[in-house]
Amino acid sequence: MKCKGTLKEYRVIGRKLPTESEPVTPLYRMRIFATDQIVAKSRFWYFLRQLRKFKKTTGEIVSVEEIRERKPLKIKNFGIWLRYDSRSGTHNMYREYRDLTVSAAITQCYRDMGARHRARAHAIQIIRCEVVEAGKCRRPLVTQMHDSKISFPLACRVQKQGGGLTQANRPATYFQ
Repeated sequence: MKCKGTLKEYRVIGRKLPTESEPVTPLYRMRIFATDQIVAKSRFWYFLRQLRKFKKTTGEIVSVEEIRERKPLKIKNFGIWLRYDSRSGTHNMYREYRDLTVSAAITQCYRDMGARHRARAHAIQIIRCEVVEAGKCRRPLVTQMHDSKISFPLACRVQKQGGGLTQANRPATYFQ
């Protein structure tokens, strides 16, 4: 999977095709983060092949819908549980990010994992993602923003003397 641009959250529902021996098959719903619907469907089949004994040729996608954030203007803390394949093995990890939407936090996570651990997008699997309240946050990069009196002072303000209009003078090049 390539992780270009921002990721979106999709709800993909699929099932095994009904046969004579099994006329009613169960539906499987997954929450997938992908760049578009085509990648979301592909990731759905990738994960379902690992979980159940059927694949794209013996199954069908019932629906794919993009999930929008309920409150996209409210800042939230997100806890993300993931696993990724490194050069030495497979690792589980919990990370925290502070963002406006789930998809932006997941995008931030993919970028961060690439930068800190050299993990490629295809090697990362998001297990769970949920909003974490401020008191339960563990990571200092997130908790440092929880101060109610937080301020961002401008350290080097330069006060300019005189008026706002600057007048250019002709340079004096003749000296005695």
